[in-house]
Amino acid sequence: MSFLHVYHEKNAEQPLLSTEDGKRIAEELEAHGVRFERWPLKALPADAEATEILGAYEQEVSRLKQEGGFVVADIIHMTPQHPDKDALREKFLDEHRHSEDEVRFFVRGEGIFYLHLDNRVYAVGCSQGDLMSVPTGVAHWFDMGPSPDFTCIRLFIEKDGWVAKMTGDDIAAGFPRFEQLSA
Repeated sequence: MSFLHVYHEKNAEQPLLSTEDGKRIAEELEAHGVRFERWPLKALPADAEATEILGAYEQEVSRLKQEGGFVVADIIHMTPQHPDKDALREKFLDEHRHSEDEVRFFVRGEGIFYLHLDNRVYAVGCSQGDLMSVPTGVAHWFDMGPSPDFTCIRLFIEKDGWVAKMTGDDIAAGFPRFEQLSA
């Protein structure tokens, strides 16, 4: 289930806003230049290969490439059995930025993006059918949970542009994790 919880950056206990309404999520985020969309799901087998997934969403991916200047689209597939799941989760749990937009479409599964905008933290729970685009330079972190189980389409202008540049701020440690918010 998609959701948005907005917190003051100094109070992770009580959200200022909580909603599961996709239209409201998109409106709240759009005010900060963040893109959130719901796409119709395509019928795909559970074990679909990358080429099959990209083929099914070819129109949508082509539109994003044209609009955002993206050159590369690929698939990331995480399972609870992935040998590097703990290290990968830990890597993106700290606040960071990228030198290009971070674009993810959830083909299946879920994850939570946390955006640090002005003096607020926006916890955006993304699930199957959600497109999230974090603009260049926006401080954020991502939590895929202790047993990640998702498949996402990712878009890049350059693979190197997506390298995380840590902010050094420990704000992420004070906010609820995947386990608390996705329950």
